[in-house]
Amino acid sequence: MSAQLRDTAGELAEILWREHTVYRERSGGVVIRGEHVRRWISLAPAGGQGEVLVRAGRILDGGTTAPARSEAVVPLSAGTGVLAATCRRLLAEAAADVAPGAPRRAAPGRSDRAGKAARPKRSGKHTGFGSWVILACVAGVIALYVYNSAMHG
Repeated sequence: MSAQLRDTAGELAEILWREHTVYRERSGGVVIRGEHVRRWISLAPAGGQGEVLVRAGRILDGGTTAPARSEAVVPLSAGTGVLAATCRRLLAEAAADVAPGAPRRAAPGRSDRAGKAARPKRSGKHTGFGSWVILACVAGVIALYVYNSAMHG
């Protein structure tokens, strides 16, 4: 399976990016890095016979990789075209997750842990309870200072 993954990854890399690096992971999977687009694709054997787990993520400043943003399981027998289409979809999802203001949505092949890790951002300009408490304390200290100054001054 490892040799087949390596060959498939080489073909896939040629389809996806003109500049790429293909290397083998310790776990037996294969990674395709596209430095010029700051993205990576990982192919690893999945639980089923002849299935491959495809994951996509970003390359951070300094060359380190961010955790996978999306993943899908694809039958290896589906061919390079189907794998390339899946990779493009996952890469688009990874890019959309990074774009400012982009809504997060769960994709069919996406893992549950990625959806649970994301917390919805608070929108709007509402002041939280903690901020009101701090403002009340500051106002109290100022009022106390003014009162003491008036009584002793």
